[in-house]
Amino acid sequence: MKRAIGVLAVCLLVPLSLAQTKIGDCEVSGKKGEFPIKPVTPGVLTIQTNLPAPGWFNGDTPDTIKSGFEYCLAANVAYLAGLDKVKIVNVSFDALVAGQTKNYDLAFSQVTITDARKKVVDFSPPYFSSDQGLLVRTGTKVNASNIKSLKIGVQQGTTAVDFLKNVLKVPESNIRVFPDTPNLFTALQARQIDVAMLDTAIVLVQAKQSGGKLEVVGQYKTGEEYGAIYPKGSPNKAQFDKIFKTLAAEGVFKKLSATYLSKELGGDPTAVPYLKP
Repeated sequence: MKRAIGVLAVCLLVPLSLAQTKIGDCEVSGKKGEFPIKPVTPGVLTIQTNLPAPGWFNGDTPDTIKSGFEYCLAANVAYLAGLDKVKIVNVSFDALVAGQTKNYDLAFSQVTITDARKKVVDFSPPYFSSDQGLLVRTGTKVNASNIKSLKIGVQQGTTAVDFLKNVLKVPESNIRVFPDTPNLFTALQARQIDVAMLDTAIVLVQAKQSGGKLEVVGQYKTGEEYGAIYPKGSPNKAQFDKIFKTLAAEGVFKKLSATYLSKELGGDPTAVPYLKP
């Protein structure tokens, strides 16, 4: 999946004391420094993402973020890596998944693990599963018989682009590609498109925040999984992988989902009806 154009924006440094068990608004656990790494900046875990990402990074700019699923996941990674600061940098999603961003340790941006992306970046073990959801103006009818005749918007660089072209066989003339999610959702509300296709977990958040103007009417089963991105050939891959496996075994992913996503999503993603391609 996802997001915006403008590489490298503002950064956030969050100090971590040696005895601290809370970073921002996030609870952290485990043994600090159990899996030490060699970060790009000594004592700092540098994280890249693409904002905004409500529920995942709660805040529109790095200096306002203190919670969210991926923010708190990053905080737990930093803690287990024994680092004293977390630095968040806002980057272009398209550049991130193309392996074009530099000077970071890992990135969280609801990125689906794909073989094509593995050619230019490395991935962590998966930490979240998602399918492709259909966001529409409330009352719009979408079904298997009319989907190809509707104007569908997607975000540049996301897996939805390939799904529309190669699986649903939607005509190129009916596909609109937007540089980021704010432009995509604005186009939907302005009636420039009929449907916005993006990860179900992301469009559910947008529907909930729309005040009833938008709704998620269906989704397609794609079996996608999110992973953190490491720079290709990162010397820290083995240690990061150990951290992710440890967090999974301790139930941290499920806890973060229950804490930060359930409320933001406004419902269970699996309850959204599935359409057949």
